[in-house]
Amino acid sequence: MAEFTLPHHHSDVSDALSIKETLDKTGNFTKVAEIFKNLGDSNRLRIFCLLCHREECVIDIAAMVDMTTPAVSHHLKVLKAAGLIISRRSGKEVYYRAADTFEADFLHKAVDKVMDITCPGRVDIE
Repeated sequence: MAEFTLPHHHSDVSDALSIKETLDKTGNFTKVAEIFKNLGDSNRLRIFCLLCHREECVIDIAAMVDMTTPAVSHHLKVLKAAGLIISRRSGKEVYYRAADTFEADFLHKAVDKVMDITCPGRVDIE
């Protein structure tokens, strides 16, 4: 293991190397920052929250969030590219819902916790 020392010794530095190695994995931080950036728009967050609770088509999503269908489609494209939602086609209609991924589930729980929402059938996190 390489030796690492800090210029100033303000506190216990015994774990400084392992912390630095974690911090050097910038790709991991970039991925997390991208996910949060994708939810940085309040309309996108509203759409994501809706899709965590039910599957919907673009027209119904637009009606529920009081937006135009082109605007909703744009937000859905961003959320889908981020891997936070998935879609399925049924005839001419496309339906969207939250993805079954750790990231989507974590963000869903975080939003519910911050907004003090309890989803039907969901076990609350502490």
